[in-house]
Amino acid sequence: MKLEKLRGKLFYQGVLLGSVALLTSAALAYAAHLTEADIKAAEAADLKQSLTQVLPGEYENDLLKDTVTLSGQGGDVLVYRARRQGKVEAVVYRMIGHGYAGALVCVMGVSREGRILGVRVISHKETPGLGDKIEPAKSNWIHAFEGKWLGEPPADKWGVKKDGGVFDQFAGATITPRGVVRAVKEGLEFFEQNRSVLLDESAPAGDKS
Repeated sequence: MKLEKLRGKLFYQGVLLGSVALLTSAALAYAAHLTEADIKAAEAADLKQSLTQVLPGEYENDLLKDTVTLSGQGGDVLVYRARRQGKVEAVVYRMIGHGYAGALVCVMGVSREGRILGVRVISHKETPGLGDKIEPAKSNWIHAFEGKWLGEPPADKWGVKKDGGVFDQFAGATITPRGVVRAVKEGLEFFEQNRSVLLDESAPAGDKS
């Protein structure tokens, strides 16, 4: 049968469409394979940059390879450890708070003494102009946590001023800073509850990598 006659058949159109789809899928898979290493390298660089924002100073180990996973209130918490001369000097991990528009994903660095080295909110959906003051590019509010620990301020002062705490709230947006404060406090409690494992001073009962 000649090609001109086949073009008028329904099965010919189906075969043609299927062939095009198969070739397209193969091309996309091949492109993904070629770029996989570059994508992973870029993701690792972004992650490392986020971690170092809350971890001042120089450390001798690769943060991304020195980790331990522990159970937290909201699920497993992956902790990155920073060492000098083999000793864990600081740890970094994520905590999740709850804001006005959804989750507040925080990353916090804590020294081996339990003091906060830095906090950043790396993901949120708060209202621009109101809740986004948790970003260091919009205000200095997030830096108020630096140097704090569970005893400073006292436990009953870990809140925004409207609730009797020591941290400022924002005009028209109390829920957002309240959620961040709560997440940071829970992060410090997590550190105290798991201090020996985080500092690599005892073997964890669960996963360790």
